[in-house]
Amino acid sequence: MFEHVETVQTSLEAITSTEGRFAVSTGIIALALVIGFVVAPIAVRRTVEYVGRRLRESEAGSVLEAIDELTDVPFPMRAVIRSLQAVVLGTTGLLLLIVWGYADLAADALAAVERAGPYVVRLVLTVGLLAGAIVGTRYLEQRLDEWLADATYVTAHQEGVVFRVLQVTIFLAAGLAALSLWPIDLGGLLVGAGFLGIVVGMAARQTLGSLIAGFVLMFARPFEIGDWVEIGDKEGTVVDITIINTRLRSFDGEIIVLPNDHVSSSTVVNRSKRNRLRLRLEVGVDYETDLERAEDVALEAIEGVDDVAPGPKPQIVPTAFGDSAIALECRFWIRQPNAHKKWTTLRSVVHELKTAFDREDIGIPYPQRELSARPEGGFRIPDAAGPEQRTATAAGGAGDELRYSESERE
Repeated sequence: MFEHVETVQTSLEAITSTEGRFAVSTGIIALALVIGFVVAPIAVRRTVEYVGRRLRESEAGSVLEAIDELTDVPFPMRAVIRSLQAVVLGTTGLLLLIVWGYADLAADALAAVERAGPYVVRLVLTVGLLAGAIVGTRYLEQRLDEWLADATYVTAHQEGVVFRVLQVTIFLAAGLAALSLWPIDLGGLLVGAGFLGIVVGMAARQTLGSLIAGFVLMFARPFEIGDWVEIGDKEGTVVDITIINTRLRSFDGEIIVLPNDHVSSSTVVNRSKRNRLRLRLEVGVDYETDLERAEDVALEAIEGVDDVAPGPKPQIVPTAFGDSAIALECRFWIRQPNAHKKWTTLRSVVHELKTAFDREDIGIPYPQRELSARPEGGFRIPDAAGPEQRTATAAGGAGDELRYSESERE
């Protein structure tokens, strides 16, 4: 590069007059404007159109279209044009320095550019690797969705696990490749990373615990996306499982975010794992009612509800002698359970039972309480003469008298 500077400097040594330098400077500036603002934009547009047309006609056309859909970012033509214009203007500045006798300054600038060149290339490659990793993971996610759309042997949870593992692998490979571009001692970096990992691990135990628990949940599969679960005191539908947390949508429409370490240490109740759920409803009948007849009427009413599954068959089981009724427990199943279906089914069963019992004159008793007042003059004290006679009326009684005598001796 220094040889080119010396050649240009030698070529311009004959220009010593101020008028000549002005003329050459004017020509250089005019040429730079034409190249930078006329030739460069046209050349870039024609090149992009030609390359794009050839790529779309080739076998790589489908891949190019997929990348366009994933990134949703047009080709940065303006950025390329601006970069070329910056190069042209920089070259123009160097030439003007040489024309006006500042060749040493131009040489220093070229030396700085030469020293910075490898770092600029590495930076561009690093950014390209990271951008490629992002585009690659999006393309991979789209292809997985297409490949596994009709696969019945792979669940949404398994697909999510596969994608997360591949995503981590791609980003890890891109990161290692980017580090290899820079003059970094990976051995020392790994040792430093080890000490840093110890410090970070002690400071972020909960986050790391959630991370490890996330992988455990992904492979243990206590629940999947779309399941109706109860985790501790939280209940809802699973909408997302990440390596850090699990998200539930409550029945009020709220999004509940639970750290995975909390999920793994809590009791998990999955109400839709087996694709069916048994519900229980208790109803009381009079002691005078024929139990077998009441059971038959209740069973027929429950079987008439649309959302009640035909199998296993509903059951009516007498469970207890209550204060005013014999308790009948109605047990029945629903398919594809969710919270809305549970409550609508219970509502329908209650309506059908009430209608059937009213039709068959089967009473549903309820607790009753009778209150009676104490008779007037509850305690009477007779005259003090003779042995003392006292009459007391029992509180809350029916007026029965309790008599007793008390003798006093001197």
